[in-house]
Order: sequence, then C-alpha cells, then structure tokens
Amino acid sequence: MDRIMFQKIKHWLYVIAGSVLIAAAFVLFITPYQIVPGGVYGMGVVLNYLFPVLEVGSYGLLMDIPLLLISFWIFGGKFGTKTIVAALVCPTVMDTLTWIVGKDPATMLGGSINLTDDVLLACLFGGVLLGVGMSMILKSHATSGGTDILAMIITKFTHQPISRSLMMVDSLVVLFGLIVFGSWKIPLYSLVTIFVATKVVDFFIEGGSGDKLLFILSEKKEQIKEYIINDMERGGTFIKAAGMYSNAEREMIFLVVTRRELPAIQDFLRKTDPRAFMVVVNAHETLGEGFAIFSEKKML
Repeated sequence: MDRIMFQKIKHWLYVIAGSVLIAAAFVLFITPYQIVPGGVYGMGVVLNYLFPVLEVGSYGLLMDIPLLLISFWIFGGKFGTKTIVAALVCPTVMDTLTWIVGKDPATMLGGSINLTDDVLLACLFGGVLLGVGMSMILKSHATSGGTDILAMIITKFTHQPISRSLMMVDSLVVLFGLIVFGSWKIPLYSLVTIFVATKVVDFFIEGGSGDKLLFILSEKKEQIKEYIINDMERGGTFIKAAGMYSNAEREMIFLVVTRRELPAIQDFLRKTDPRAFMVVVNAHETLGEGFAIFSEKKML
C-alpha cells in the first residue's frame, strides 16, 4: 500500500470515528441533561424537547441538508465528499444509539453513567468526546457540517474571523435554549461544554495555539500559490532566500492560516510535493484582512 493510499484510508477512518464520537457525546452526556452546545445538534436538542416526534440526529440532518446545498452554491465543491459523509454518519449513529440505550439517564446503560446529580461532569465528558470527534474530522480535511458552514458563509460576506462567526451562531443557539428551557443553568452548562470542546480541538489540531505562520520551500511553488489563492482564498508572500550551503537563490512562501486550514495545506503539500520543506510556527496574534482587524485592537 503506497503512502497516498494509506493517508486516504486514514482520513476516512478519522471521519467515521470522529462522527461516532460526536454522536456518543450527545447521546450519553449532552442530550439527556438538555445541554445546548451550539451547532445543529444543539438546536436539535431544543427542538427534540419541543417536538419529540423526531430525535436529535434527525433534526440535525434536516438542518444540515439545506446548509450543505447552500454551501455548494456559494463555495462550490470546497467541502468534498468527507463532509457529506460526516453529515450523514453522525445523525444516523446518534439516532441509532439513542434507540439502543434510550434517553433516560436512570436507565441508560443500567444507570451506570447517571450524572443527574452532577451535570457539570456530564458537560466535561461531553465536551472532551465532542472535541476529540471534531478534531478527527478536521484532521481529515473536512467538517461535520452544520453551523461550521453557516459561520463560513457569514465570514465570506462580512470578512470577520471564522472564530467570531462561529461564536455568534452558537451563541444564538444557546440563547434559543435559554428561552425554551427557561433556566440560566442551560447556557452556563452549555458554555462549559463549548469551552472544553474548543480547547480539545485546539490541542489536537495545533497543540493549543491560535493561528499558524507557515514557511514553505518547494520546487512547485506556483502550484502551491494557485491552491492558496484559489482554493483557500488566502494571500501569501514570496520571500527571497538563499541556501547556506549551495548559495542557490529560491523563493520561500510565507503564509498565515487558521487552525481549521492547517490540515488542508498539509494535505495538499503531501500530495503535490512530498519533498517540500515547511515550518509551522505559533502566531501569538494575527491582525489584518481575513483575521482580526486593526481597528478592533485595543491600545493600552
């Protein structure tokens, strides 16, 4: 089995395993305690409470389908087959697992994980499982669909950071949960789950940091340039460089990406030029188009 085929198989296993973990997080630790961690499945938790005719996964799928269609219209085939598979596998596993174990914490798995008296622990376990699942899907150069797509649409037309768009969308979902459930505990517990899941994703994707500085040396710099500009819709800079040993002049690509974009450029380099040289550096702060803007930076 060649290296490229191995990478493809690994990515598909990541998509399936990640989708199963997200489903397990909701069925075992999130839905039974009416926690609303944003996203289409968080909205599904609220809708299932209002209209229990459908399970959480089914509501998530019904919202995912139009979002995916809209994304194909706006972004073309950017998300690819793996995103579609994740959007289908996750709700299917979620509803199947719900049918098997039930929704009552007192009877679920014989009551062995009944956390009714310790919902904070459910938030923590749910957040960890959710974060690991999301990380595996992101590492496969895909998304789980849902509000990720909606946030990317908002970012495309408002030019604000993707993290801020996600926060806006998920906050509206949590606010909806607050109104429906009528308890301040819901958003507080939900924020714990969102925080834990985000930190887990940061840790698995990039070791816990924010944006990344990339320095790339490759013989196929024009192909990389086209990918960055046309597919990633980002800009970069060519920096004149020379080898210490050979004194040969070369052009080095300087690029800043978000944590969600890092697996994509790594995957492209792996396929396009396995001999390329890339250095990844943590960015303490990134200001400019496509990231936080200078006018929002508070001067001390």
